[in-house]
Amino acid sequence: MAGDDGKRSVFGDQAGSVELLWGGRERPSRGPKPALSLERITRTAIALADAGGLGAVSMQRVAGELDFTKMSLYRYVPGKSELVALMIDMAMGEPPGAPSPDSPGQGDGGRWRAALRAWAEALAAVYHRHPWLLGAAVGPRVMGPNELGWTERALAALADTALTGGERLDAVVVVHGHIRSIAQVSASMGLGSARAKEPEQVMSAALNELLAGRADRFPAVAAAVAATEADHTSRDQAWEFGLERILDGLAAYTGRGRGIG
Repeated sequence: MAGDDGKRSVFGDQAGSVELLWGGRERPSRGPKPALSLERITRTAIALADAGGLGAVSMQRVAGELDFTKMSLYRYVPGKSELVALMIDMAMGEPPGAPSPDSPGQGDGGRWRAALRAWAEALAAVYHRHPWLLGAAVGPRVMGPNELGWTERALAALADTALTGGERLDAVVVVHGHIRSIAQVSASMGLGSARAKEPEQVMSAALNELLAGRADRFPAVAAAVAATEADHTSRDQAWEFGLERILDGLAAYTGRGRGIG
């Protein structure tokens, strides 16, 4: 895929994903009136991934679910990598809207903080609904309009601060990294399944078993676990604690003679 100046696109062999995500390709170029659609194919693939992970998705399996042949799907989607690109963007959906002006925390320069918190909470909910996204949305790839819209929304929340463009991008990366990290821990511990315990409860149980008879060797770990179990209000606060400290850091940094807006 070449650009207007004749140079090769930075996406190289991912040109098919660019066309599907950004080019509006919907109907096959040849053959009879289509009985399928990209939306139907993509939703079927997402349902398979939600139930069994990304490994449960194949062109053959999706075709079977739709009661079509695998070759029928290739008239719409060149292959699995392009299908996964479509799945990611559809599963992400549109980003949340900005909080209303009269929402709590909107005054005294808190508008950006409330907006970024709402964004983080919405993103965490997406990862909870579609944990396969954690493995799919990595590495060099083409972002679709929905996914790029999430970045747009987060950056817009910081637009009135004194952060530079690069600092705004870095801030969004840091917040996203925290949300993603907690989501990965939750997914690895089976949160939402039959083992529906909060991450820190699972971790505490595992540490207690490992520390049995060995607390004197790891006194700091033993003390922290014991204190956490004694104070039930401090359990499972890693998501909240981490996000608040990131936002506190941004507030301190932007407010240090820079103006918050």
